[in-house]
Amino acid sequence: MSKWYILDDENKPVPSTITDYVEWEEKNPTKKALRQDNIGDVYISTVFLGLDHAWLKETPVLWETMIFGGEHDQYQVRYTSYDAALQGHEIALSLIKTEKNEENI
Repeated sequence: MSKWYILDDENKPVPSTITDYVEWEEKNPTKKALRQDNIGDVYISTVFLGLDHAWLKETPVLWETMIFGGEHDQYQVRYTSYDAALQGHEIALSLIKTEKNEENI
């Protein structure tokens, strides 16, 4: 099982080598970052990792959402699919929006 992956045209992971991944990343600078949002001083980022973070489990974990700043600073969730990563980004956004709304009460 590969540790490195790239994304095809439909955002499906394809096993690769580290060399292939580096070349792919250079040619596809916008595919690595799925979503980024700033809400005030909080930054939410969802990215394609390229390196499998499942550590020898059957299904590769290749995407990650993180929050930087605010009450949820260093929040991190990893995903096994592109669609799950996009949904996870929305969940992280809702956490921050709730936090910001509570600050304004």
